[in-house]
Amino acid sequence: MRFLPPRSRRLGLPRRAVSQILFTQLAIAAGVLVLATGLFLAPLSHQLDDQAMRRALAIAQSAAADPSLAADLLRSRPTADSPVQASAERIRSATGAEYVVVLDLAGIRRSHPSPDRIGRPVSTDPGDVLAGHEVMEIDQGTLGRSARGKVPLVAADGEIVGAVSVGIAYDSVRDRLLGAIPGLLAYAGGALAAGALAAYLLSRRIQRQTRDLAFSDIAGLLAEREAMLHSIREGVIALDRDDRVRLVNDEAARLLGLDQDRAATLAGRPLDEVLGPGRTSDVLAGRVTGRDLLTVQGPRVLVANRMPTADGGAVATLRDRTELEHLSRELDSTKGLIDALRAQDHEHANRLHTLLGLLELGLHEEAAAFVTEVVGVHRTTAEQVAEKVHDPLLAALLVGKATVAAERGVPLRLAPESLLPDRLVDPGGLVTILGNLVDNALDAAAGSTAPLIEVDIRAQGRTAVLRVRDSGPGIPAGRREEIFTEGWSTKQPAAHRERGLGLALVRRLAERQGGSARAGEAEDGGAEFSVVLPEALR
Repeated sequence: MRFLPPRSRRLGLPRRAVSQILFTQLAIAAGVLVLATGLFLAPLSHQLDDQAMRRALAIAQSAAADPSLAADLLRSRPTADSPVQASAERIRSATGAEYVVVLDLAGIRRSHPSPDRIGRPVSTDPGDVLAGHEVMEIDQGTLGRSARGKVPLVAADGEIVGAVSVGIAYDSVRDRLLGAIPGLLAYAGGALAAGALAAYLLSRRIQRQTRDLAFSDIAGLLAEREAMLHSIREGVIALDRDDRVRLVNDEAARLLGLDQDRAATLAGRPLDEVLGPGRTSDVLAGRVTGRDLLTVQGPRVLVANRMPTADGGAVATLRDRTELEHLSRELDSTKGLIDALRAQDHEHANRLHTLLGLLELGLHEEAAAFVTEVVGVHRTTAEQVAEKVHDPLLAALLVGKATVAAERGVPLRLAPESLLPDRLVDPGGLVTILGNLVDNALDAAAGSTAPLIEVDIRAQGRTAVLRVRDSGPGIPAGRREEIFTEGWSTKQPAAHRERGLGLALVRRLAERQGGSARAGEAEDGGAEFSVVLPEALR
């Protein structure tokens, strides 16, 4: 269901994320444009001024380099028809300068664009140039503001006899600057338009990705997401398209046996590196497909479901079925015991009827012998188990399994070498291992021609070694490792639970204690399961 944000009609900044992003991008682009234009125009004005002054200076240097100009200055008078005026006007016309003024050592003009000013003193102090220094400046003169270049005029003998002052109208420099502004603004406007278009296209893409939400809505959704993910009692793990971890909530870290304090640091790491190779990684990565897939991670039985996301990643959910699986197995065991008790009830009724008949016929000795035989069979089985297995939980399990097996027509016996003292560190774990192995052996041997189950359990120092043999069809050599995989089974699933976890739990319990679980072939055919548990005894 799409989340529709509330629309705001308040004046001021827009609330939608896409509008805010577009507004911000346009403001940044315009600000950068204005700043760049200002930074460009500021040095441009200085550069144009410098170019004008250097041009004026170059014209003055060229004029002063003509030796005839100094000679004419020395032998002529300051009149409008003097050779100095003619040379200066020729240079002014050829170069486009505003004026070319030649002055003598007294600062009297010998040339000027206005002939009536010839013979008059110059308007600015010529001291620096007459002292032999070249001058560049922008100043106000009789012809207005101009860029000026002044050069000493040297005679053939090396003596300074005057100076040449050239001016370029400053308005022409300003006109050049102003003339450059429209082109600059055109380029800047084009850049602004391209930036606005790019900002609009980017904002539309962000609009689709954010579903037209406001920033406050996005922040609220993120806060709700974090609260929800870390409060639900279901594990959630998110992966990207390359099966790298995006997110692990607290429950998933607990179920997978990860350090909850470091769950946030797992982001970006490959799934196989975090969990290691195995069925759990295969299920979460989608290499094993299906719904409600069972997997064993450490001591826990988990149910996993995986949902792909639009970007190629996936979100997987995990539920803990450890307790439910244990209850299901206890239910199976209880159901088996109930069936055995029901069968024994029928057998007990038959025996009572037989005993009653013997007594009514007066066959008292035969009746006594019959009772002795019936009681002795069950007593013998219990005494044999208790003699070899001293742990009460394990002994009780074997007696119960022997009863169930007998009712199904499968003898269950202990190997003559069996001997286990009452020093187990984890009796419950060994009960789970032995119960699963005996149940599998009973199912396998029930249909054989000469059914038999043999249990061999003994202690070797602090190591417990357990072997269960059956007379069933056996296990092909190529599938002896596959049968320990979660979910693998040849049996029809029960109504209340999944199959394919018993042997996986056996191996996990054995490996958790540093031991091993293997499947092989018995000497007389059938299957033989061996479990070695180091440090199992105190």
